Amino acid sequence: MNFVFFSPHFPANGADFCDRLRKAGATVLGIGDAPYETLGSKLKTALSEYYRVADMEDYDAVFRAMGHFIHKWGRIDRFESLNEHWLELEANIRTDFNIFGTKLDFVKNLKRKSRMRAFFRKSGVETIPQRKCSDRAGAMTFIRRVGYPVVVKPDSGSGASNTFKISNTKELDQFFRDKPEGVSFVMEQFIEGLVVTFDGLVNRDAEVVLAASHRYDQSVMEVVNRDRHMSYTCFPEITPAVEEAGRKILKAFDVRERFFHIELFETRDKRVIALEVNMRPPGAWMTDAINYTFDIDVYGEWADMVVKDAAGGPYKGKYFTAYASRKRHLDYLHSHEDVLAAHGDKIVHHQAIEEVFSRAMGNYAYQMRSKDQKALRRAVDYIHAEKA
Repeated sequence: MNFVFFSPHFPANGADFCDRLRKAGATVLGIGDAPYETLGSKLKTALSEYYRVADMEDYDAVFRAMGHFIHKWGRIDRFESLNEHWLELEANIRTDFNIFGTKLDFVKNLKRKSRMRAFFRKSGVETIPQRKCSDRAGAMTFIRRVGYPVVVKPDSGSGASNTFKISNTKELDQFFRDKPEGVSFVMEQFIEGLVVTFDGLVNRDAEVVLAASHRYDQSVMEVVNRDRHMSYTCFPEITPAVEEAGRKILKAFDVRERFFHIELFETRDKRVIALEVNMRPPGAWMTDAINYTFDIDVYGEWADMVVKDAAGGPYKGKYFTAYASRKRHLDYLHSHEDVLAAHGDKIVHHQAIEEVFSRAMGNYAYQMRSKDQKALRRAVDYIHAEKA
């Protein structure tokens, strides 16, 4: 298999994906904008060739890189970045070169929240009332139907950037005054609940070969807008209602040979409501959380699925894995050294977060695992404790 990995240097775990592809037997070819000499040794070893482009948004330059690879290596079997930002470019390349995977005619269904709703309805999973939000009159029509508060977010894109809770007319007017030009927004009814995920791997026959679930302890929108820390837990077992909803959504989208990251709301009365679907690995160290929870190598499992059409498992969760971040501007009660001394027996990884991800993920984070969920909860509370 000739596999072109786009942007293998960023995010950093691209090196792990490329390394496992090579070990699974693929010829791994990279396209990126970083100078070759700045690539890490693991990534250099994994890549059979690296083609640098000055601007990764320059489609003609990427097209020429593909032409070079085909001339030198023959037919390209896969083109991936595993990064939501490049979803449309990936689909363009696959369409132009007839490469297996999501093509351009379908990608808008994955990029636009307004289009996702049709597939959520097809799946039969409850979804949030929503309306495209182009003017104030239309927004008021929607608000009269569902009431305040509402949430507005960009129709295209992932994460919680430019996502706001609007609780009254004054805040609505402020939103329309400040709304960026040229950005299409959707408005949704505000749902009281926390985000729970259904993550994993689905093979080329649309069979789920690995599934995991994480639950956030805070609203990611509030974390971003208030510049707060956040935490989540990866569970050794998936709530049946979450798994049922996730599998229905995968079937509706007819997802094949992909990582998937499906976000759902779990309300206080235990309703599960579809929120968003992403055809990529989950972020915020969740791939590593899956590894720690199941004692596996999810990067290797993905590579074996893609290159060999192999299905590993069965996978059995052994631990709870928690993530707890800190923000630089907050005054914490316990020092980094205190945290290591108090909970070092549970901490499996800790490091600074790349600045581009820090608004949601924090400036520094700890990952911990234990068979005792309450012990993890105490560790998260200890890390997040602030001075009065």
